[in-house]
Amino acid sequence: MTGSTESGTTPAACCDDSADPAAAARPGARPDGLWTVDEHLADVLAAVGPLPAIELQLLDAQGCRLAEDVVAEGDLPPFDNSSMDGYALRTPDTVGASDAYPSVLTVVGDIAAGAGELPAVGPGQAARIMTGAPVPPGAGAVAPVEWTDGGTGTGRPADAMAAAVEGEEVRVLRPVAEAAHIRRRGSDVAAGSRVLTAGTRLGPAQLGLLAAIGRATATVRPRPRVVVLSTGSELVQPGEPVGPGQISESNSFTLTAAARDAGAIAYRVGGVPDDAARLRAVLEDQLGRADLIVTSGGVSVGAYDVVKEVFAEYGGVDFRRLRMQPGKPQGFGRIGPGPGVPLLALPGNPVSAYISFELFVRPAIRTMLGAEDVHRPVVRAHCPVALRSPAGRRQFLRGRYTASDGLVEPVGGAESHLVGALARADCLITVPEDVTSLPAGSEVDVVLLGG
Repeated sequence: MTGSTESGTTPAACCDDSADPAAAARPGARPDGLWTVDEHLADVLAAVGPLPAIELQLLDAQGCRLAEDVVAEGDLPPFDNSSMDGYALRTPDTVGASDAYPSVLTVVGDIAAGAGELPAVGPGQAARIMTGAPVPPGAGAVAPVEWTDGGTGTGRPADAMAAAVEGEEVRVLRPVAEAAHIRRRGSDVAAGSRVLTAGTRLGPAQLGLLAAIGRATATVRPRPRVVVLSTGSELVQPGEPVGPGQISESNSFTLTAAARDAGAIAYRVGGVPDDAARLRAVLEDQLGRADLIVTSGGVSVGAYDVVKEVFAEYGGVDFRRLRMQPGKPQGFGRIGPGPGVPLLALPGNPVSAYISFELFVRPAIRTMLGAEDVHRPVVRAHCPVALRSPAGRRQFLRGRYTASDGLVEPVGGAESHLVGALARADCLITVPEDVTSLPAGSEVDVVLLGG
């Protein structure tokens, strides 16, 4: 939070667009100088896109999205192998086997996982085999050790196999079906098949699959690096003494966490005082590691417009007014050399900053990730209480949504400093620009904020 006065009860001087006569002349703005929420969002998304693909080691690619389809070069499993500890054998040798009349087979060898040379299994023979070990030639199935006496010669079911002895025999106590307990080559993944498609987010299971098919790297859209900073001389770090006129800085924590939740690698810079030289130095220091910069504070019309002063030096940052509440003042553009780094300047009041992030910054991050689900899901729900909204503004109220009965109720008031209510909310209730009041029981759009 900063000294910004943008809120649900903002003084007229801060919200009156006549205080900013250049607004009406800006490209894309309406004649009255106001942008709609959709116009501003479209402007932001038109300026960003998926980051260039890079090749990363598997664990470094966690959380990223594939930039290309992945095709398996070989089969998985790469060979027939046993799914049980037991005996590899020929199924005709077990026809009619029972506890009373077991099939007695000669054990011709042991096969452990990773074995290279394999004993051939002929009629009346079996090979002791471990889980994951390759099936030997001649064998058509595996009898689990529990279906045998384990080579003890007792003719009773065993829990484990006895140590190998010369001339060992094993008694099989039931018939074994052809291919029983064998994982066939290519039964999971066939060579030449597409196992993952472009756009897939790489989580633990997907990374495990890539490793299983022999891939050590993945070509992905990297997670965007987002630098978050708050401005305002009234800000002190949490845990430090709060003096007269000061507040504990919270926006950078909220926005950094929100950026990480959206899938970004986020760096929190913290509070920067209203000092042009300090802000300029911080920006210069952060430009080298940022794919996106997010600031909060200093975007309203006021006497201490340090943020606007510094951004004006870079050019390309437009400060505008939106038909929304909270979050009317916004800034967007690029700073830095060359094409520059996209920058979104958000209001300083905490609710305004968070809602602005959800509406504009989160979609930008998701777009840079190459994600298909750029926007939060929206559902329709009934609100049991009456709602009021300012004319010409799209109102975003914090709410609690109950999916089981399709109801949503406001949490707290409309003011943009109520962080306690924001922490209890799990959705945003949307009231359109052309609606000033809704009776109790009205159906509304609800933006689900997720966990």
